[in-house]
Amino acid sequence: MKISRYFTTAGNSPYATIPFEPRKSEIRNPDGSTVFLMENVMVPAHWSQVATDILAQKYFRKAGLTVGRAAGLEYAGETATAIVPTAEHETDSRQVFHRLAGCWRAWGEANGYFDSADDAQTFYDELVYMLAKQIAAPNSPQWFNTGLHWAYGIAGPAQGHWYCEPQWP
Repeated sequence: MKISRYFTTAGNSPYATIPFEPRKSEIRNPDGSTVFLMENVMVPAHWSQVATDILAQKYFRKAGLTVGRAAGLEYAGETATAIVPTAEHETDSRQVFHRLAGCWRAWGEANGYFDSADDAQTFYDELVYMLAKQIAAPNSPQWFNTGLHWAYGIAGPAQGHWYCEPQWP
């Protein structure tokens, strides 16, 4: 498959034009006690607080990350430091975007879907840009589970119903 660029530029980070900022995500009981609190949640600056809260409270992987380990993709002159965990849980939306798009890219490469490595990189760049800009989004189970083994080496039995047939008739 040949992939064309629409939102991104080859050789530049897909986040080059997207400012990120730290936010606080918090849920409180009616009595004021805290149910959930995460500070310094890095998200695109244009995201609503609701989007920030959903990502932090529901979709960040909360356990099992190896600090300093992540499958990496780098750009000319830029290291992918935002995607490398500094805690045992995800704290930055770019970690989630990378986990999803990187895994989808890896699956595509493993199954020979892309015409070239450049097409695979374009696929990845365009997807992370679209996720960050909220132009496209997968369904909820993808946000929770996709890429955990690919990005962080987290393994375990399948927990749900799924089927993949990479060989089409």
